[in-house]
Amino acid sequence: MQNSVHFVLQGKGGVGKSHVAVNVAQYIANLPNSELICFDIDQVNTTFAHYKALNVSKVNVVGDSNMIDPKKFDSLIEKILTTEGNFVVDTGSNTFLNLLSYIVENDLINFLKDSGYTTYFHTVIGGGAEFYDTSAGFDSIASATNTPIVLWANEYFGQLKSEDGVDLIDSKVFKKHKEKLAGLVLLHARNKSTFGADILKMNTKRQTLKEVMNNSEFSIMEKQRIKTVFNDVFVQLDKIDWQ
Repeated sequence: MQNSVHFVLQGKGGVGKSHVAVNVAQYIANLPNSELICFDIDQVNTTFAHYKALNVSKVNVVGDSNMIDPKKFDSLIEKILTTEGNFVVDTGSNTFLNLLSYIVENDLINFLKDSGYTTYFHTVIGGGAEFYDTSAGFDSIASATNTPIVLWANEYFGQLKSEDGVDLIDSKVFKKHKEKLAGLVLLHARNKSTFGADILKMNTKRQTLKEVMNNSEFSIMEKQRIKTVFNDVFVQLDKIDWQ
């Protein structure tokens, strides 16, 4: 994977978007000869930017009127175009519509392609009560462009089914955009008192897997469970045919 741009997008907040960005960043960082460069353009919840080991740059896209200024996305794109590497850009629900419109209006994906960069969208569909809204966000993203999408199915919030009991892979929105999927990554539901507590501890400390493995504050079994979770995700990402 060389000169790739990974936008993590979802219009619904609080569904694990920054968690996905952290996973993608660590996966890329572990690839041979891979230069990782990270940006956080969430103007409210700068979770991604707090991972010091990932050296995330915070990008301000708010104008003088305290509103999102689409023209400020220009500086982000210029930073990408003037640097070689693999980029992870974590967005926020507050920048979602503005950024998606900017991407479409400026024909950004083709521009990046002509400049030697391959672009991927990463988005999350949450289970349970989050299924409807996050499915709508996925539909908006997939309908806007032909950019390859990595769909992250998050079981943390409940079963990945619609209100009428239809599984994600059988849902209308999944079938509608299936051809645009570069891959599907399942974030498995796990025991919240063990795996869940360990991942929460890790996320609260804003630490990467490598940091956790070297941190004496985590027990041997906590490290093993966290490693199991990340290995599961990395194996799924390995199956994607990255261009």
